[in-house]
Amino acid sequence: MQATAYLCLVIATLCWGGNSVAGKLAVGHISPMMLTFLRWFIAVALIALISVPQLKRDWPVVRKNLPLLFFYGVIGYTLFNAMLYSAVQYTTAINVAIEQAGIPMLIFLLNFMFFRTGISLAQCLGFGMTLIGVALTAAHGDLATLLQLSLNRGDGLMLIAIAAYSVYTIFLRWKPPVDWRTLMAFPALGAMLTSVPLLLWEAGRGAALWPDQAGWVITFYTATFPSLLAQILYIKGVEAIGANRAGLFINLVPVFGTLLSVALIGERLQSFHMIALALTLGGIAIAEKGRPKASAPTVPASPVD
Repeated sequence: MQATAYLCLVIATLCWGGNSVAGKLAVGHISPMMLTFLRWFIAVALIALISVPQLKRDWPVVRKNLPLLFFYGVIGYTLFNAMLYSAVQYTTAINVAIEQAGIPMLIFLLNFMFFRTGISLAQCLGFGMTLIGVALTAAHGDLATLLQLSLNRGDGLMLIAIAAYSVYTIFLRWKPPVDWRTLMAFPALGAMLTSVPLLLWEAGRGAALWPDQAGWVITFYTATFPSLLAQILYIKGVEAIGANRAGLFINLVPVFGTLLSVALIGERLQSFHMIALALTLGGIAIAEKGRPKASAPTVPASPVD
């Protein structure tokens, strides 16, 4: 049973790690906002196929919480992915993958600021290490560039994506009591609708690019694997071993993203990438191990939707 749960969680994080690579491969084949819209258009259709009876049963609850569910889609799905797919136009997929390790740290910080979640010395140390690792990656190995307020445009966009997903995760504490399929379907619908203005903006700039054959393959990958399959497998893993233990597997996302970037795109893995990975993953592990016993970590529903 546990082995099956572990396999589900590993495959889920592999799918999410591939999202950064998919965004990089999409360059020249489909524009960022076109990819964001088509991804959620296809995902909504697929989710509806497996969820219509459940959606009908949950509709009375959904109707009362529709603004919140759409907010999940706007922040966690549309904004996160629009920024990610835009970021890889200017920076490497490795950078994007590693920078996502900053999400747990920011979630922790927001929980502490707004909800006074317990804090330990080990957590301060761990998230300090994670912050240095993410900063090192964003600065391409030269922290002095941060002091000069000089930051690659892509890495800056990715930091916005990280902030968006962290806010989304914090708001999940108020999610309505509905089935997981409903919790996927309505935010995805909100994401699809709110990506339309972004697509129109992109088209107005003359930057919209309809997908070619490779672009369609990438679109269907993002719509099925990170959006649907990974979510289902992650939920199954959480059901089998619990959210706390399953949440540790999220740390594999930057690892898989980095390895896939090297293997599939041929990006160069530099020494500062290795140092940053060690700092971010080691910091998260220390923070998790040293968390106060009375507090449970906030686990994202799907860390790279």
